[in-house]
Amino acid sequence: MRKAGGKGLALGLFAAASLLLGIGLGSVFISPAKILSALTGGGDEGTRALVLGLRLPRVALAFLAGAALSAGGAVMQSALENPLASPFGLGVSAGAGLGASAVMVLGVGGALGAFALPAAGFAGGLGTVLLALALARAFDSRLSSVTVVLTGMVLSLFFSAILDLMAAMNPDYAQRIGLWQMGSFAAKGWQGVGVLCPVLLLCLGVFLSRARELDLLSFGDEQAQAMGLDPRRTRRFLIALVAVLTGTAVAFSGIIGFVDLVAPHVARRLFGAAHRRLLPAAALLGGSFMVLCDLASRTLASPREIPVGAVTALLGAPFFIVIFLKGRRAP
Repeated sequence: MRKAGGKGLALGLFAAASLLLGIGLGSVFISPAKILSALTGGGDEGTRALVLGLRLPRVALAFLAGAALSAGGAVMQSALENPLASPFGLGVSAGAGLGASAVMVLGVGGALGAFALPAAGFAGGLGTVLLALALARAFDSRLSSVTVVLTGMVLSLFFSAILDLMAAMNPDYAQRIGLWQMGSFAAKGWQGVGVLCPVLLLCLGVFLSRARELDLLSFGDEQAQAMGLDPRRTRRFLIALVAVLTGTAVAFSGIIGFVDLVAPHVARRLFGAAHRRLLPAAALLGGSFMVLCDLASRTLASPREIPVGAVTALLGAPFFIVIFLKGRRAP
């Protein structure tokens, strides 16, 4: 217990350090003391405007998006009993991106205002999950995890192709759609934070309340049924909720992969498979990782920005391969 508490403290400090780095580093360096002063209403006006108006909302949104994707990935891996399962791989991210891009191109949803993109992302992500489950059930009545994952991967590629087609047919929106497909937190204000934060807290709370059910699902359907759980119904509910969470995150961040694969694996190795510890750890790790990747995206090639999705792929892909190979070699 003491060891787990020490790891939790270290993770909390790591998350705090990543937030301070994300806010402090950039074209203008801001010391931690000046950041704290700006947060409490002190310091000069220029520093306060830079911290509160530009960097803090961007860093906060990156952290929330990373936490949402990682928590969704942890739930997806347990619900489908597949270490390679993720919202990105199941097509949720691509479907959410397609819904949000359709809103941009068609100009619909004006009545919803700030909620137009999240609503479209939610609808696209949830619709993709429902379609993936329906197709998987048509192919395999047992609804095995392998069938669901493969169906999601096919849908993800299909929707990505539609996004490319939309960009080609609408050159005025091609750059925005392209940035959406690669992920970006540039020019994002408090609007996204205000929407994503309560959605993340609500979904994470529901996931934690279902932690025992997630533990049972990770042991297999037979074990879950023996303990009185309906695996299919529980799995459908959890995956739908992951679609809500991921769709909202993608609506503000764009399509970003590998965070939802890497962070849950690292959290599981550090904190174990019990979901009451795994889910908060995955959220903190994913949020911190996303903040650091976003920091790299805007500083490595300054004044130009590298798409954050490219950074997560460059760092996440080899890291995940190493983790996977170590797992295969373990006795």
